[in-house]
Amino acid sequence: MTIKLHCFGESGHSYKAALALEMAGLEWKPVFIDFFEGETRGDAYRRDVNEMGEAPVLVDGDTRLSQSAVIQGYLSEKTGRFGGRDAAEAREILRWQFWDNHKLSSQAGMLRFLMNFLPEEKRPAEVIDFTKNRLTAAYNVLDAHLAGRDWIVGEAPSNADLTCCGYLYYPEPFGFDRAEWPNIDAWLTRLSDQPRWKSPYDLMPRAWRAAD
Repeated sequence: MTIKLHCFGESGHSYKAALALEMAGLEWKPVFIDFFEGETRGDAYRRDVNEMGEAPVLVDGDTRLSQSAVIQGYLSEKTGRFGGRDAAEAREILRWQFWDNHKLSSQAGMLRFLMNFLPEEKRPAEVIDFTKNRLTAAYNVLDAHLAGRDWIVGEAPSNADLTCCGYLYYPEPFGFDRAEWPNIDAWLTRLSDQPRWKSPYDLMPRAWRAAD
């Protein structure tokens, strides 16, 4: 049975789930969410897909899951991949998933939205500057941790890597220049060299077109 992932290409959290599905070699297909037209805020979406009004949502037979870390954990249970070699690694992976969702992805997602998907006259300069500073602190933590390591946890790619990379492959500007963070840059290259890796817009349908 083909797994369905309700998602849209601009969503870094959706990318975390889509990348895990793809790199695990599972049969899956994206179900496009028209986020920019308000689909996730509508009654039908909250009733039929996700009461939280968020993406992604994974549907695998009778199993329906939201929140990217939960989805990744489920896929690890299903495939035995990316979840760590033992309980200690699993806990460390979870620690980095929590960190990412609080310190990295939440800030990167908001900043990228403010800088790219709002009309220029509505972009709040002070909020953008504040968020850039918050992200710089997160980049410092990740770059320092990756010094002398190939992967965030353990000796192979894990859900920690598939989580923390969630926004870092996007082409839109959001205060992140890979050249300024050599350990992050090398890690992203190692990850993108892995079998079945794909970029966000190659995995999921895209909603936004700046030229429209």
